[in-house]
Amino acid sequence: MIATRLRQISLLLIAMAISALAFIQMFQRTAGEFPMQYAGMLALVVVLFLVLWGLIVRFQPYASQSILPCVLLLTATGVTMIARIDQSEGWAVAQRQLIWLCIAIVLSALLIIFLKDYRVLRRFSYVSMVVGLVLLLAPMLPFVGQEVNGARIWIRIPGLGQFQPGEFAKLFLAFFFAAYLFDHRDQLAVGGKKMLGLQLPRIKDLGPIIVVWIASMGVLIMQHDLGTSLMFFAMFVAMLYTATGRKSWIIIGLIAFAAGAVLAAGMFSHVGQRVDAWLHPFSNEQYNKTPGGSWQLVTGIFGLASGGMLGTGLGQGHPSLVTFANSDFIYASLGEELGLMGVLAILMLYLLIIASGFITAMKIKDGFGKLLASGLVFTMAFQVFTVVGGITLVIPLTGLTLPYMAAGGSSLIANYILATLLIIISNSANAPEPELTSDTFQYEALAVLRNKELEARARATEPIVQPRSASATASQSESESFDDPIVDTTTPSYAEADEPYTPTGTIPPLPPVNGGTRV
Repeated sequence: MIATRLRQISLLLIAMAISALAFIQMFQRTAGEFPMQYAGMLALVVVLFLVLWGLIVRFQPYASQSILPCVLLLTATGVTMIARIDQSEGWAVAQRQLIWLCIAIVLSALLIIFLKDYRVLRRFSYVSMVVGLVLLLAPMLPFVGQEVNGARIWIRIPGLGQFQPGEFAKLFLAFFFAAYLFDHRDQLAVGGKKMLGLQLPRIKDLGPIIVVWIASMGVLIMQHDLGTSLMFFAMFVAMLYTATGRKSWIIIGLIAFAAGAVLAAGMFSHVGQRVDAWLHPFSNEQYNKTPGGSWQLVTGIFGLASGGMLGTGLGQGHPSLVTFANSDFIYASLGEELGLMGVLAILMLYLLIIASGFITAMKIKDGFGKLLASGLVFTMAFQVFTVVGGITLVIPLTGLTLPYMAAGGSSLIANYILATLLIIISNSANAPEPELTSDTFQYEALAVLRNKELEARARATEPIVQPRSASATASQSESESFDDPIVDTTTPSYAEADEPYTPTGTIPPLPPVNGGTRV
């Protein structure tokens, strides 16, 4: 056990060493020295990560140990790039990001301590649904919601600043989806007619996916947010496939969302502009179009291309030329200074977290935990795909942020809670099963068998009431007593027999256990 713990802590220490080396190298190239205002915050972050690891070992001893080092390395790389952009623009976003990081680690530690059994979340399924919908629709409130770049997905709280409630809504809706699909998985798994070799669901079972589709389209129409609506609908369809195992749900979901997105692109200029910029990014019309042109997208692509295979090096590129270089386009900024090898290493870290989550979902036997783990990890994987795919022209830009790396407190805290939930679920998945050969189990099994034997003997000694014949019924009607039953006394009772009466099919008396008396 000591050797295992040493290997686990070594992963965390290696991630810290790589992060420290990146910070020192970047500041030496940009500022010529390491700024002291970062030293205290970084030391506090290191202490909090070590405390978090100790709490995981103490309260979740069988949890996966590969998630936390990967999350740490991704976060450190993102903060390093944010600080590097601050050096060029004279901002202080990285210091605020470190404050949000400390809050995220503290919240994760509280979850590790107090959420010992994740199955308690199933009790609050409909409460989670209400909270998720309230958070999702909160930006539509007057005086609170704010519209940024055509999308109304932010709310402002005086004294705290802006945050994106949709990042937290995905967690609560994942709780509700997991509980709902776990309770109704048998009905949803029943197939209907076959079409083109595909088992379609029954018409009456299409209700849940229609409701979620309407909610996703409502987010797209009211908030003009393609990324959030796509993420929620994809999360539900993926969890629905996990619960039922039917490919028809995926095909129906893709067709439904594609139809809704095409309709929204024709009705709303914000969505249509992003689709046009994706289809024709290098045309003069789209490049010079204001607003909604492809200038930001093309600049990010050229930034990725200028990085080459190994990148320009930390502090030696020009990532600040791209709009929102520290948030929406941080992947392009990293690609310029770290190169293709650097961004592939970043994607590999995400892949390790995703693989750990799916392995947890496959290993755990609890159906609710299986759905919750798969839903959470798919949400993170889909978010990474949409961000990277939007920057590399695979899909239109969605406006989502890269988990753990992009600047923003709401995204950082929500994704740290997501990773903590995966750690808690992995503890239950990896916990050893209790020994079934113990003396306690043997005594309990013998006690159950003895109770069944006693019940069988009690049923065998009950008097047998025979049906009355016609003559007996006539004579009984003439008598004064109507309540005396006719009892068959041919079979002796257990008390009258010389030896215990054992009917055919009952369990024989139990043998002694370990040479002693029977329980």
